[in-house]
Amino acid sequence: MTYIWYLIALVLLVIPFSAMMFLPIKRSKPVLLGFFLIFIVFMYGPMLTMGVLSFQGPFGSMTLPAKDLGSLHWFTELRAESSLMVGVRDGITKSLWVSLVVAAITAALSLSLGMAFRRQFRGGGILFYAILLSLMTPGLLLSLGLSFLLYYIGFNKGEGMLGYVPIIGVQAVWALPFGFLVMMSVFNRYDARAEEAARDLGASSFTTFREVTLPLIWTGVFGAGLFGFTLALNEFERTFLISGAINTLPLKLYIITSSSVLRPYVYSLGVVTIIISFLLIGVFLLVSAITGRKKALAIEEDGSGVEDIPSMTAAASGD
Repeated sequence: MTYIWYLIALVLLVIPFSAMMFLPIKRSKPVLLGFFLIFIVFMYGPMLTMGVLSFQGPFGSMTLPAKDLGSLHWFTELRAESSLMVGVRDGITKSLWVSLVVAAITAALSLSLGMAFRRQFRGGGILFYAILLSLMTPGLLLSLGLSFLLYYIGFNKGEGMLGYVPIIGVQAVWALPFGFLVMMSVFNRYDARAEEAARDLGASSFTTFREVTLPLIWTGVFGAGLFGFTLALNEFERTFLISGAINTLPLKLYIITSSSVLRPYVYSLGVVTIIISFLLIGVFLLVSAITGRKKALAIEEDGSGVEDIPSMTAAASGD
């Protein structure tokens, strides 16, 4: 059976490359479109199935066909006072708290690194690749290494606030490269002449940053924080071996799926998590739209008609 899945994966890889290489552009478009639709179904099909099964009645099962659709029974089950549901809600609370802290750390460090990399400095190349190193480090290996380090230094992984330090640290290390790349893209299109004009008018460095720089780039800072929040909310591998007695939501779900009989409330919990993620994306898009609208109004009132924003490199070189 395993070989059949390998064969299917190979066919799915060969089809788009063959279409691009051997078919004319007009004939390859339907093939590539079909391949893209298969990819969409493969990506979002499990979420849709989970959503359907979460609306079953009390006698619903974990597999299709769904039974008694249209019920909110398993969503109300999440509010039960059983020890299992109390533990799940506690895991949600801990995950949200950790995610907020990781989001703040990611946003602050990404902003600092983005500001630093606006100009070349000694060791910048080494630091750049060191930041991106966590993207290539397997999560479980990072968790294992940090677990050994905590053991040898005598760190007690407990339930108190100190027990959250390694969890927040390892998740911030994982989220930082994403936020850093967001800020690099923002500063690559940043117009440094606005800062120069503020300094020419006598503004200090702090005032220039607060009144000029930050208002122009704060959507990027918000996006970096959003990366940190969403990655931390769903993180399992990097917290598996260092969490101690602290069970975040992914760890709690792992315990449930490995030690108890599964019921459709797991699907309801997954739907709630997806809704939270989509709400965050919606907030980011709303904030970006409002900020873009304010910038457009400011340009119209100024009457400058600036459309082309010079890159950071061009601005620094004086072009």
